[in-house]
Amino acid sequence: MKISFLGATRTVTGSFFVIDTEKTRFAVDCGLFQGPKEIKERNYKEFVVDPASIDFLILTHAHIDHIGLVPKLCKHGFRGPIFCSKPTQELASILLPDSAYIQECEVERKNRKLKRAGKLLIEPIYTVDDALESLKQFRYLQQDEIVELAPAVKIRLRDAGHILGSTIIEMWVEENGKALKLVLTGDLGNSNQPIIKDPTIIEDADYIIMESTYGNRFHKGIHNRLEQLNQVIKDSMAKGGNLIIPAFAVERTQDLLYDLNQLYKNGELDPSIDIYIDSPLAIAATEIFEKHIEYYDYEASQILANGDHPLRLPNLKVALSQEESVRLNRVQGNTIIISASGMCDAGRIKHHLKHNLWRPECTILFVGYQAEGTLGRRIVDGEKLVRIHGEQVAVKADIRSIEAYSAHADQAGLINWLKHFITAPKGIFLVHGEEQGQQVLAELIRNEIRVPVHIPDWMDEFILTPSDRVQPKTELMGDEISKALLAEQMYLELRTSLHNLFKEKWLANDYDELIEKMKKIQTAIH
Repeated sequence: MKISFLGATRTVTGSFFVIDTEKTRFAVDCGLFQGPKEIKERNYKEFVVDPASIDFLILTHAHIDHIGLVPKLCKHGFRGPIFCSKPTQELASILLPDSAYIQECEVERKNRKLKRAGKLLIEPIYTVDDALESLKQFRYLQQDEIVELAPAVKIRLRDAGHILGSTIIEMWVEENGKALKLVLTGDLGNSNQPIIKDPTIIEDADYIIMESTYGNRFHKGIHNRLEQLNQVIKDSMAKGGNLIIPAFAVERTQDLLYDLNQLYKNGELDPSIDIYIDSPLAIAATEIFEKHIEYYDYEASQILANGDHPLRLPNLKVALSQEESVRLNRVQGNTIIISASGMCDAGRIKHHLKHNLWRPECTILFVGYQAEGTLGRRIVDGEKLVRIHGEQVAVKADIRSIEAYSAHADQAGLINWLKHFITAPKGIFLVHGEEQGQQVLAELIRNEIRVPVHIPDWMDEFILTPSDRVQPKTELMGDEISKALLAEQMYLELRTSLHNLFKEKWLANDYDELIEKMKKIQTAIH
């Protein structure tokens, strides 16, 4: 069996993994690339594999960095079924057309500039019609049931505790009479998050493809998140300005509503404060959350049983239309605006930042991960002047962050999840993380879990072979394993350097220099 890593490699976006077996080819996730320009450009290039050659697609969850290129995949020839959980299917039905609409609007704006400059016009990656057409291929699976999707390929979707309907994929593949088990984590959530259940514990696998977003970080203040939010609100309102919260439409918005509901019930939230959700997508997503109560954890279920709803507030308002959103730009104070996108790269949040970021009495509260190269990341990193819709905007507002809202497990959470495996896997592949964090996490896994770790680069391929037996962790001890791990680490570092050299020269069309360097390396090896 071969696995190709075609996205979410040394970056947190663009998840796309293609698996080839003796009898079938299928993929897991097909996400949009976000962040720096050189990464986002991958969205416009042809797929590395022919979409028509893929028999079926499995989705871990509905975030755009995991599903955002599905319409493009279908547009370019993929005709197979798309398997996922029921909430993922429903969330995708609103997220993908919205993603397409944003792309169409951005391309329209860019084309006006290109036309004036006499340059060639561009096309969106896909249109709203493309997105709607791709939704016809979605098929939902029941959680925790083993399903055979193709000859010798079985899967089971388990709760990942990340967003509503997010899943860990257990996968069994049989080749040459031997079975191999893969576990693909998707995005792993934190324990004790509101609304949704904790990540499912898995106890065995031959190989694990694991996210590593917070591989080198620990979440701060998880146990006093409510108090932190309350303090930010009080500080913000005391200054007389607005509190602007960039929030992902799915999960983060609902987490905020849950906490605001708690503050209100505790008598700590001033009912005179206007709270707006300015995101049609977030409004629609909240309705899906309200419907799927079977995915709620015990605490959220108890709130419902007591006759309350954890996502509703008496002073909550919504801005559905563009006109309602524009009116919010004129609001001067005593208002909380929750708007998408969470990384500030698109959507209505950019307008709210444009009108509030330069005001010292206002507060911008970040409650989610800001990928490298995004507007949100630049603001969090302390830039004093940012460009929004072609205009320079001074950053004078109070910039605050609450890391406890992360929907991703931190380093401790990732390691703790791994420690539940009864037998050690043959290898772990770290994906969906920035390289620095991945290197730290890899070293920790090698030392504490004593399992070989690989950090794939874009377009890397690995052959995975079944084995008759998985070696228990208790046997992986002694000086010999330390030397083995060191040897593996040196190999991986050399391999990474070689891959980076190849990619740099290949993309620059510098084939002559590439060939000369490869010849020198080849001579040194032999």
